[in-house]
Amino acid sequence: MPVITRRAALGASLLLAAPAVAQQGWPSRPIRIIAPFPPGGLVDVLPRAIAPTLSARLGQPVVVENRPGANGNIGADLVAKSPPDGYTLLATSLGPIATNQYIYASMPFDTDTAFAPIVLLARTPKVMCVATARPWRSVQEVIDAARARPGTLTAGSAGNGSSLHIALELFKRATGTDIQHVPYRGAAPAVTDLVAGQIDLVIDNLPNILGQIAAGAVRAVGMGTERRAPQLPNLPTMREQGVEFVFGTAFGLAAPAGTPEPILARLAALTTEALRDPAIGGRLAEQGAELGGGTPSDFAALIAREKATQAPVIRAAGIRAD
Repeated sequence: MPVITRRAALGASLLLAAPAVAQQGWPSRPIRIIAPFPPGGLVDVLPRAIAPTLSARLGQPVVVENRPGANGNIGADLVAKSPPDGYTLLATSLGPIATNQYIYASMPFDTDTAFAPIVLLARTPKVMCVATARPWRSVQEVIDAARARPGTLTAGSAGNGSSLHIALELFKRATGTDIQHVPYRGAAPAVTDLVAGQIDLVIDNLPNILGQIAAGAVRAVGMGTERRAPQLPNLPTMREQGVEFVFGTAFGLAAPAGTPEPILARLAALTTEALRDPAIGGRLAEQGAELGGGTPSDFAALIAREKATQAPVIRAAGIRAD
């Protein structure tokens, strides 16, 4: 999963003083970052974490505004239809800017042309957790139970088309299992029911469920990462357990298509700088986020890869939005 490399950091330092931006006089007024999901989630937390640094370096207020609804499409549509002048930005998961187009029958904007990627903020690895009332202590034991009783094991998600739902379908595809999907209106109620033993498992973002794992309220059985998570060093990855499953949720900044490239480059550089600050990035990493950074082209390439990975799974599973 992407991390801040020396190359990205060097590129960031070179771009911090982009002369074209200074010539344009940008910014000369406050900047809005639209978070198209409710407060409290990473789409909200990440931009609020970097906003003070952006404000200090740009000399203008940077305000985060929540505009939730339609799996991010409402807030994203506001940004897509805003002037491409660098004053209205989007902080988002990949749904509105990559995969919602495969889930919704119609979209209020053209996903492929409406936005200019700026920078990856973070990725959150997926972890499979089971109810403590269940006996399973490994991914293979979950697979064995699913194969013994096809269609009876239940897995919660944050809703149809959410990254948790897509993760479940990827897992089912990788293991040839039939597990019943139970959509909730958000990840939190799914975890609540998992703790209560009302469902069997979730494949959740690590920051969402790390507290419950640490408290022993749920049992983690496998990480969906290439390497073990530093927060859970004793938990094997799914690959270590013989399952080819590596999947995470990406979050980033975007702007309306047509925003000048020097503005995009400066925002990417300043964001990378903010994420490298231990007071910001260290706190986010402790919560299970894998920090991003880099250039607009880096983020654009990641979006393209995720589309190529997720679109076939969404189509094969017939995933449709609520």
